[in-house]
Amino acid sequence: MRSSIWNGTQAAIRLAEGAVLREAMFGAADPAVWIALDEAVRQSVRSPADGTWLPAWQRTEHGRTLADDLRRGEPLSDARLALALCHRDGRIRKRALGEVAGRPELLPLVVVRCADWAEPVRDRARLRWAEAVTVETAATLAPLVLRIGVRHRGDFAVGLVDKALRSADREALLPLLTHADRTVRRFAHRIAVEEGVLSPAELARSAARDDDTVVQGLCAEAALATVAEDAADDDVLEPLLTARNPRVRSAGVTALRRAGRGERSGFSATGPGWCGPVRGMSYGSPGAIPWRGTAVGVPIPAPSCRRGW
Repeated sequence: MRSSIWNGTQAAIRLAEGAVLREAMFGAADPAVWIALDEAVRQSVRSPADGTWLPAWQRTEHGRTLADDLRRGEPLSDARLALALCHRDGRIRKRALGEVAGRPELLPLVVVRCADWAEPVRDRARLRWAEAVTVETAATLAPLVLRIGVRHRGDFAVGLVDKALRSADREALLPLLTHADRTVRRFAHRIAVEEGVLSPAELARSAARDDDTVVQGLCAEAALATVAEDAADDDVLEPLLTARNPRVRSAGVTALRRAGRGERSGFSATGPGWCGPVRGMSYGSPGAIPWRGTAVGVPIPAPSCRRGW
């Protein structure tokens, strides 16, 4: 936290000194950058000269006049307005929200203010966000929105993003399905599953490839639900049966049985990771491992299975 506050403090000083917002905000696509700025703008430090406590940016020339300029209706740059949106005085934050229309660069801070502790500020921010949210902004700011969404009263912004993405075309959602943040991937995959965005084969591949167990389970179950009796596509079965996660493999075995192919001891389309039925276990047993025999009473996994594991 100290590092975030320090980085945000330097960004706030640069903004007060006239830097362009995007230039001052290194890594603006990272939600942590905006959260750090919001916290740092209100972080006071003691002046060794006079002993007063003020945020460092407020000691700059333009920082000292920001509140008065805003009250007088003076035109403010995006950089100075960003500082006002994070100000410790709620009246200034609220007034700044009245100036953000048509300024997309400031939308990340509007999202932050949607969970503001002051109700008048929060209400105005939610109005601004509702006016501004589109499929594009929802997809771009989803990582930040989901970070803010865990806060008390943070669900409003999430709800609008959810609504926008559900009405979006497939291309808008796809980048979120492979996002580095697993919270974003979980959110996007839930929408994709519920809205039928992904084909059964795509669901199976996502279940096999994603390293998050929540996404794996969600996609595996959704893929399994598409497998009808006496019918199964190898493009669905293969990723499930050869997945590293036992829960996903179990879904593949269940799909194999549902398709009427459970009596087969091997399934060539699935590659070496699938070794057929498990002695003493049903195909649907979670985490089942095929055995080829015993040695001194200890079951021995089939060779191809040992390689696959």
